[in-house]
Amino acid sequence: MNNKFDALKDDDSGDHEQDQGSPKDSEKEKLEEDKEQNIIKKKVSILPKGHSKMVVPGPGEHPLQYNYTFWYSRRTPGRPASTQSYEQNIKQIGSFASVEQFWRFYSHMIRPGDLTGHSDFHLFKEGIKPMWEDDANKMGGKWIIRLRKGLASRCWENLILAMLGEQFMVGEEICGAVVSVRFQEDIISIWNKTASDQATTARIRDTLRRVLNLPPNTIMEYKTHTDSIKAWEDFHGLVNASGGR
Repeated sequence: MNNKFDALKDDDSGDHEQDQGSPKDSEKEKLEEDKEQNIIKKKVSILPKGHSKMVVPGPGEHPLQYNYTFWYSRRTPGRPASTQSYEQNIKQIGSFASVEQFWRFYSHMIRPGDLTGHSDFHLFKEGIKPMWEDDANKMGGKWIIRLRKGLASRCWENLILAMLGEQFMVGEEICGAVVSVRFQEDIISIWNKTASDQATTARIRDTLRRVLNLPPNTIMEYKTHTDSIKAWEDFHGLVNASGGR
């Protein structure tokens, strides 16, 4: 078990990040973009933009404490990233309010380990966008864990089941979770509302270690969304100053 989780370089787990890809990678990404709708198997489709119908548990179903929304995003490495383009890239898959509705979505979704390229699944409380700038997120941060290839599907499932089952025991602090599929590694993260609340972030960290059965030497990084925004702005300021696009 000790070798299943490898700590890699410090970096951010998705969002608006900029990274480089070879022309060959870009061609591959274009093919994957053309197949985007296939991330969801039949019976479940990506919802049109602006869809905001509130979901409720069905008769006899087991309600969750909060409603949640699945999102999906992908971006071609090397393309300029911006807050606007990132928001346009996020696709809402659907929302659910009960255990049964969750499984109705999840059982027809492709697993993270079967995604290719530069893709992300997001699971956030209904009404919270998976963006640093969202009002629920802007004063918060996230715990980041980097995984070697082959572990994302199991870790993602364990993480979201723990989140839906309220195993973190931090009240309303949890905003959502993200799994980011990259070429060399996969990344999972869990977002919370209040980065300055050290007791809460420590409890989230300890629960994360338990539900993912992480080895003691696993490196976990906590990054505030304020720091993420600053790093992103600094990077793009340098790119623009040098004439890069």
